[in-house]
Amino acid sequence: MIIFPLIFLCSFIIAIREIIKGNTQGFLLFIIFGLSMYTTAMSVAFTLGLKDIIPAFQFFKELIILSVLTINILSLRKRPRFHLIDYLIFIFFAYTLAYAILPIGEQSFFDRLIAFKSTSFFVMVYFAGRFFDPTKIYINKYFNYIMLLTIAAGAVICLEVAFNQHLQTVTGYADYSYYFFNFEPSGNYGLSWTFESEGGFKRFASFFANPLENAAATLIALAVIAALYTRDDNKFKPDLTGLLALGASFICIVFAISRAPFASYFLVIYIYALLTKKKYITHTIHLALAAVALYFIWVITSFEDKANGIAEVIVNTLNFSNPSSVGHVVEWIEGVTSMLSSPFGLGLGTSGRVGGSLGETTGGENQFIIIGVQAGVLALLCYLAIYISFIRTATRWLPKLKGRERKVCMMVLLVKVAIFIPLLTSEVESSSYISYMNWFFSGLLISMIMQYSKNKEASYVH
Repeated sequence: MIIFPLIFLCSFIIAIREIIKGNTQGFLLFIIFGLSMYTTAMSVAFTLGLKDIIPAFQFFKELIILSVLTINILSLRKRPRFHLIDYLIFIFFAYTLAYAILPIGEQSFFDRLIAFKSTSFFVMVYFAGRFFDPTKIYINKYFNYIMLLTIAAGAVICLEVAFNQHLQTVTGYADYSYYFFNFEPSGNYGLSWTFESEGGFKRFASFFANPLENAAATLIALAVIAALYTRDDNKFKPDLTGLLALGASFICIVFAISRAPFASYFLVIYIYALLTKKKYITHTIHLALAAVALYFIWVITSFEDKANGIAEVIVNTLNFSNPSSVGHVVEWIEGVTSMLSSPFGLGLGTSGRVGGSLGETTGGENQFIIIGVQAGVLALLCYLAIYISFIRTATRWLPKLKGRERKVCMMVLLVKVAIFIPLLTSEVESSSYISYMNWFFSGLLISMIMQYSKNKEASYVH
């Protein structure tokens, strides 16, 4: 098990060394290999008796982002031209910062700062990518690293399934979560309820923090595979590594048994087919949906005789009677009610993961509602505007871009599509790996677009 903290520590040291040498793109090594197994590495470190230095390890991710952001800002030769999305993100950051500084809500100043980091640190990650020089990053190299990570995750899940045991039961996950976040062990496996599904199915996380993060990471991998192997003429040409990564992604999404990401997995494939005009994929999906609908009808009509296993999961999901679905609905209603009664929010730290660790959470299990409950309707609308603007911008620019710019554009667009449904059922921004990957490449895309526009204008002048 010591391999996980070693990978975490080594990836950080290598990334810092690359940054010091002036190769700032090297920090992605830590984001990909270090943050993906962050919780597992910290759990093992806790088990090894290193609890006193874990807080320092926990700060590595913020330190490396702030270092890259500072270097990128100091490297700017002239004042950058800002995009509409930049202004929206500035507004969101300033607005939530005010909620952290001002005595709004019942949480202490320290707890508000922790909640502010959880809610708004993605802004720092975004601008680390936004101010990054696009000419100094090798997209194919890091996309290939993500595929290798996906293959490794799939291999670990195969071992978990073969031995019918969660990796987290031997890494010290439960003790670590209780000691640092006040989350007591729950469920039938001594971890948390998220590691199991009704019907007696175990949900596997590989080396990610939990099955939800594993599923979301799989969606990012799927977007990367689509972007990396799709040529400018829309032909999809994967090599052996790409096919292995695609197979591993499917294994990961299946054994994560997470409904929202599972639906998003096929939504990404469908949107990809529409973007690249692959009618055989869209027609296949239409036929598959028809077959699935018929299967659902058969399951529902014969449920009395077959009320077990997959049938139970399907029926309980469709009628919102399973504990997970009921929990989502209750949290949503509570959150919406809170926003209606307090449209300017209850204050940071009153919802989401931070609120849960403090034992006083309102609403939750929905990224949008978590933001709205804490900072009010205006913050929620701003976050939604940012999200929608990215989808519109990436959709508009995809046909115009070529080469690596097109790859980044497609990856960002598919990731935004992919995580939309999970955003409705979980606090995606609390996952460092998912959030950092999403927002760094989002910022890099806007940087590429602004540079492309500048070059176009220069060519017209000459």
